[in-house]
Amino acid sequence: MADMRTVAVQTQTRGTVPEGAVDLAVHRISSLLHAASEPVLFARVRLTMSADPAVQRPAIAQANVDLNGRLIRAQAAGETMRAAVEHVCDRLRIRLERAERNWQAVRGGRPVPGPGEWRHQSLPAARLPYYPRPRGERAVVRRKSYAVARQSPDEAAADAELMDYDFHLFTEATTGQDSVIYRTADGYRLALADPGTGRLGPVDRSTTVSTIPAPRLPVAEAAMRLEATGQPFLFFVNSGTGRGNLLYHRYDGDYGLIVPAS
Repeated sequence: MADMRTVAVQTQTRGTVPEGAVDLAVHRISSLLHAASEPVLFARVRLTMSADPAVQRPAIAQANVDLNGRLIRAQAAGETMRAAVEHVCDRLRIRLERAERNWQAVRGGRPVPGPGEWRHQSLPAARLPYYPRPRGERAVVRRKSYAVARQSPDEAAADAELMDYDFHLFTEATTGQDSVIYRTADGYRLALADPGTGRLGPVDRSTTVSTIPAPRLPVAEAAMRLEATGQPFLFFVNSGTGRGNLLYHRYDGDYGLIVPAS
């Protein structure tokens, strides 16, 4: 167990967070980390309370943990901050339990379905709300540049599960293509920049593969298409860089753009 090596949980708040919510979150998360099987190098909890009365679940709790170099993330929304904190701790507990297993065995081969296996143990993730900002006021206000790893689709899905991501941009190992894997009601779906080019390696049977190439667009046109489709994100090839990008709705009503590192 991590025991004395467990670090203090850092805290961040936004909005009018109820009194006692931060202490509750720190206590619950510290208890989970105290039993971790590896040293905890960093831990943070962020509590956000929306001021918009139209948002059904205005409380958002997010936990980020560096477990001996392995990043783990969980987030949840609730009608109250206590509910959001309880839910995010449930999700974090499951992710810590998965990390305790020999994860290299999972990443080095194909996950074997079974009791407690990650594809069958996930808590249902309700889509978090985002502020209904008028379309003309929306802008790309945050750009994330990731050193996108070359991974198999199964490895990418495993990382998305540990990080509690609904979608994950990565470089598919056998084709070398910018790709995205995202959650569906039945598992995961894989989209490649150009599925007609290159030969895709083995994919878990719970992952379906899109045969539609990603559209080639400038960012401004991608934002227009995202609005037109009504989907939470759009995977496209940036016509200015030639690389796969992800444009998505941020919770503040603006857009976020995920791009691979140069």
